[in-house]
Amino acid sequence: MSKEEHGNDLVTGPTPPPLPRSLTDPVPVVVVGTLAFLVAFVVMLLAGAPPLWTWSCLAGFGLGFLGYGVFRWQRSAARRGSRTAQEGLL
Repeated sequence: MSKEEHGNDLVTGPTPPPLPRSLTDPVPVVVVGTLAFLVAFVVMLLAGAPPLWTWSCLAGFGLGFLGYGVFRWQRSAARRGSRTAQEGLL
């Protein structure tokens, strides 16, 4: 039997405080990652890197841009109260 269990009852400790908004907001990570792929694409293009690497960087930028658009779309749907929107995006 573990320290936290007494019979069938589970002893719970105090709940931790919620994380600050600056640590839970995914927008900066998505934007920085997308811009990093754009910068890598330009560097690969100028350096004459193998085409697979260059096109992979361009695809990463395109997917990041598209993903950010979907993220913004879902966030706006959640803010206006759409029943089909994902929760937790506000």
